[in-house]
Amino acid sequence: MSKSVCEQLKLENQLCFPLYAASRLTTKIYAPYLKKLDITYPQYLVMLVLWQYNEMSVKDIGNQLFLESNTLTPLLKRLERKKLIIRSRSIDDERTVIINLTKSGLKLESQAQTIPQQIENSFTVDGFEKEELIVFRDNLVKLLNILNKQKK
Repeated sequence: MSKSVCEQLKLENQLCFPLYAASRLTTKIYAPYLKKLDITYPQYLVMLVLWQYNEMSVKDIGNQLFLESNTLTPLLKRLERKKLIIRSRSIDDERTVIINLTKSGLKLESQAQTIPQQIENSFTVDGFEKEELIVFRDNLVKLLNILNKQKK
């Protein structure tokens, strides 16, 4: 027997559920590509930031990825064990940890260059147009910024 549920509490009426499920399923799409690079999806995000900016503090990486340092530090330690990054203390402020890419980390960038297009292709094959993806991404960034302001 079906229970009567308030409309606002139905799963299909939630904003959070499709965001959560889409995030998990999108991460799964990345998995085979990242397996070839021997990195996880969160490690890939860190590498994307470092490929863009080359040298950054842990705090700045965390700000870019909306991650706290207690989440980021273990990721960075694993990347360091893989010899993709080097962690060092700032000369100006020893409390600040600076992250740099190693030669292996830089080399990995060329191996990863095809991933964004392959991911985009997987979305456009089944119905999204490229322009729709761009608008969707821009709206998600807008949502991220709104949510980030609210958390402060």
